[in-house]
Amino acid sequence: MNKKLPFIKVCGQTHAGTVDASLALGAQYIGFIFHQGSPRSITPERAAAIQTRFTRRVGVFVRQQVEEIMHIMQIACLDYAQLHGAQTIEDARRIGVHRVIRTIWPEQCGSAAALQAKLDEWAPHCAMYLLDAGANVGSGGTGKCLDVERLLHVNFPHPWILAGGINAQNIPELLTRCAPDGIDLNSGVELAPGLKDPVKLLAAVHACRTTVHRD
Repeated sequence: MNKKLPFIKVCGQTHAGTVDASLALGAQYIGFIFHQGSPRSITPERAAAIQTRFTRRVGVFVRQQVEEIMHIMQIACLDYAQLHGAQTIEDARRIGVHRVIRTIWPEQCGSAAALQAKLDEWAPHCAMYLLDAGANVGSGGTGKCLDVERLLHVNFPHPWILAGGINAQNIPELLTRCAPDGIDLNSGVELAPGLKDPVKLLAAVHACRTTVHRD
């Protein structure tokens, strides 16, 4: 059993009220999606107007070029760029590797060795990884759960975040089977796309705490 409580990132935020609820429940990262194809898309100006106090702010970028990413990061006061598309290692260097969260899709890798090679390739060029379900780079998140069996035989050079349809019901099994440094809550805690449900958020946070501290 993993005894370490993972940090919580609540992504796809579009409303100040649910950001406040996320912060009250202890979220350490708040995520904004800057992808027009997403029902959770937000403009940089609107994101900038949402206060997050001292919580770290993450922007999710799918198809933007590096110049646009850096411009949005400045406008929206972002701490991290989550590279969720085909951005390159050179793009990460320009953004600043200490500010990059690299999304990795284990389903794209045919073996644990291939996944390890991808993690190692990006290790000098990011601060964290986010592991998501699906294999279609550039389409945004899928809302589906990742098969964590794919993660059991790899070593992570950096902290990593588990994403993909996470909610209060599947958190106990996921945290029992693997030990992510963080979890990404999004579609699994919503009333509607972009509108988080404080009750579902509370249930997910409670599930994390009770699973980790269970004897």
